[in-house]
Amino acid sequence: MQNNNRKVFDNLVSRTKIYLVIIFLLLLVICIKEPKLIIPSIIIFIVIMAYTYFANNKRKSEISDTLQDLTLTVDSAAKSSLINSPFPLVIIETDGNIIWKSSKFVSEFGNFDINNYLDDISYDVKYEINNRKDGIKENTILRELEIGKKTYQVVGKFVNIKNKDKKNKKDYMIILYFIDKTESIKLQKEYNDSKTCVGIIMVDNYEETMQTIETEEKPQMTAEIDKSIYEWANITNGIIIKQEKDRYIYLFEQKYLEKVKEDKFSILDRIKEIDNREKVQFTLSIAISNEGETDKEKYKSVQAAMDIVLGRGGDQAVIRENEIYKFFGGRAQEVEKRTKVKARVVAHALENLIKDASKVMIMGHGNPDIDAIGSALGIYRLAKSLGKKGYIINSKNSSAIESFKESLLKDEEYEDVLINEDVAIENIDEDTVVVIVDTHKRNFVESPELLDRCSKIVVIDHHRRSADFIENATLTFQEVYASSAAELVTELLQYVEVNVDLKTIEAESLYAGIMMDTKNFTFKTGVRTFEAAAYLRRCGVDIIKVKKWFQSDLKSFNKIADIVKKAEIVNETIAISVYKEKTKDASLLCAKAADELLTISDITASFVLGNLGDKICISGRSIGDVNVQIILEKLGGGGHITLAGAQVEGMTIEEVKKELILKINEYFSEIVS
Repeated sequence: MQNNNRKVFDNLVSRTKIYLVIIFLLLLVICIKEPKLIIPSIIIFIVIMAYTYFANNKRKSEISDTLQDLTLTVDSAAKSSLINSPFPLVIIETDGNIIWKSSKFVSEFGNFDINNYLDDISYDVKYEINNRKDGIKENTILRELEIGKKTYQVVGKFVNIKNKDKKNKKDYMIILYFIDKTESIKLQKEYNDSKTCVGIIMVDNYEETMQTIETEEKPQMTAEIDKSIYEWANITNGIIIKQEKDRYIYLFEQKYLEKVKEDKFSILDRIKEIDNREKVQFTLSIAISNEGETDKEKYKSVQAAMDIVLGRGGDQAVIRENEIYKFFGGRAQEVEKRTKVKARVVAHALENLIKDASKVMIMGHGNPDIDAIGSALGIYRLAKSLGKKGYIINSKNSSAIESFKESLLKDEEYEDVLINEDVAIENIDEDTVVVIVDTHKRNFVESPELLDRCSKIVVIDHHRRSADFIENATLTFQEVYASSAAELVTELLQYVEVNVDLKTIEAESLYAGIMMDTKNFTFKTGVRTFEAAAYLRRCGVDIIKVKKWFQSDLKSFNKIADIVKKAEIVNETIAISVYKEKTKDASLLCAKAADELLTISDITASFVLGNLGDKICISGRSIGDVNVQIILEKLGGGGHITLAGAQVEGMTIEEVKKELILKINEYFSEIVS
């Protein structure tokens, strides 16, 4: 009985309960004062309780009826919205089975096989259901679909449904809305296409070339160059502004950028066809960029891109787009600059930097060769001549300089000069100058971490500039016409104010660097190459001693001969060979074998692949008809037209070989087109 009364009491609303308690207390007080009123008071309270309970139930019933009517109205509106949705709408199961589709969906996609699209979507949904630990998002933009001539953004609403056959198993039904984004995408494209692309066009070595032309022919040559450039710019309806006699600013709308790529900068070849009596060939360097919100930002971006083009030797073009560089051309040999003004300026600046430094850290590329170590020794002697401590970072033993290091370490002075990466990092301070020789790539140096810890960086290199160059260098001396880094360092040593007295072994290492990179003065040699060699000869170089450093033992010679013997010919004149044996001197053997292959008639270029264990190395050589640098750049490498290299990770040697052949074919198809 008490439980029933409690249930009746609990069914009443809170405010009514308070009123009943007050009435009960009042009646209790009355009964105490007048005991004869106890029975009437009980009857009155029971009547009040009965009425209250009846009124409460009636009110609940009215509220329930009102809510039910409202729910029916909302359900009807929701159903009407689904049926008459302005968007194409479909309800599918996770297996792609269509449960229901709106009339708009039928009219929109009645002529298309929509099931293929829905199957792809259901596959993505299944994957998300099976792999998401935190459940399905209520609304997920699944993807953009191109159906016919329209583009739709598909928005999915996931609904959990009970599975009667499998308890506690969640199944999903998906409501897909197809929102037509065609017009907005079109407007976005029109907006992007209307943006400005900024370019710079420069005539390479304008002053030097014009000096060789007769005075009366100079205006004609200038007019021919201007005419060719203006006519080429017409393919983009662009504007050409002649900023200086050898420099042009080029502006055009971004919608023409693809047309420029398809044209592959035909102006590079057209400008070479300009004829004059002296038979001097003009070349252009072109840089284009669309990066930046304002034209000023784009101009800064294109200036940085032009620095890369000039650092690669000119006669080529680059497009900088989405922080990616795409290169075109660059098949002509670098032209030697006869002026030594830049060498004098750099020598003076380098001397001042070292004077203000606490110490000098010098490093070349990983797995250093004689050019890198010889250049480092030249800078070391300069630092010592200026009264500064100099250290050469040489963490890894390289078979290419093994014989040389044996000779070097006979002198006790160098025992504390050659240090490893850890020692260098421990001893660096804010006044340390780090000098990089024979490379300009951040990831190629002996210690990339050292670059992040130092604010004063000098780069001395002769390779064509790549996109991943060291950007924060204080001083850069990068001349692609030079035969070697040793040649550049030798020039700098001649132009500093302090007297640099090279030790014999230091002069010999510099001479060996020049000799190795020029293949005994047969490749990439100019007037300044021989001038540098002559200066080193005067320092007491023993040529016979230098030659001994390059000698191969009989075992290595047989391996090189075996590599040459196994060479295959592709594209009629390209030799490719593979050295599968994993040895510490694999890169050196590959380089020598690539050189040897070029001595065979009718071979214009050679590539030899070697196994370094964790990566595959490639040595590329050519006689100048094929640009091995462009080919190996496609595989992450670099170098020069006639000498280049690359290292590939994550692939087998056979896979790298297939990829190399593919890049060679791409190179020749680009030339033909």
